[in-house]
Amino acid sequence: MQKTLKKLFILSALALSTLVMSTASYANENVITDKSRNRDIPINITLPANNAKCTVQAKCPVAFINAGYGISHNEYTFVSNVFNQHGYLTIAVAHELKSDPYLNREQPYLTTRMENWHRGVVTLKFLVNELSSKYPAYDFTKLTLFGHSNGGDISALYGSIYPNEVSTIITLDHRRMLIPRNKNIRVLTLRGSDYPADANVLLNDSELDKFPVTQTLIEKSRHNDMYDGGPIWLVDRMSKEVEGFLDSNKL
Repeated sequence: MQKTLKKLFILSALALSTLVMSTASYANENVITDKSRNRDIPINITLPANNAKCTVQAKCPVAFINAGYGISHNEYTFVSNVFNQHGYLTIAVAHELKSDPYLNREQPYLTTRMENWHRGVVTLKFLVNELSSKYPAYDFTKLTLFGHSNGGDISALYGSIYPNEVSTIITLDHRRMLIPRNKNIRVLTLRGSDYPADANVLLNDSELDKFPVTQTLIEKSRHNDMYDGGPIWLVDRMSKEVEGFLDSNKL
């Protein structure tokens, strides 16, 4: 399993290196076009509540928000609000376009869905390169990656390929891509109660003793409800879990 993953990561990294050095144009304030892929990328950028305190000398953190498959990137305002209150610039990304192939439903997902996750990683890397110059008062070198479901799988793959560029990963019930086992990446994953994760996605007890990973089951929560449109109690619970995790990072 580990050798297979290592091979997949190497192939992904080699492919990425040919794509990320591209130029961009800004179609409007909500879309960036990656000319090398002829791909319009819808995004939603929100500034932190303490924006005046962000400077080139004292940069504020950056969080990318990666939506679950079939859910709008604008449907995670509960978590962008938490990030903004903690001084983060947030960038919500629409990874799925109408022209993209459907998410593969056949196993093994680590192989059949790699094309989808890889495309997401390419998009994130492109946005990092483009937006870091547009927003010089924010730190794009130690990212926080947030993702729900398939967006969490993309986040986990990015952290595995670019571990030195990621400080934190937060996922909502992602179930396919393995959480990076890296002592320098803090991870929070909130688990729904209706579906199990695939083998080796989550850490076992001995691994939890070695790596800074928190795995929290939310009783009576459903995978498909973990966004703005979910029940109020669940949205409130997820907000508080993320807020507590960010607060603990400051200690």
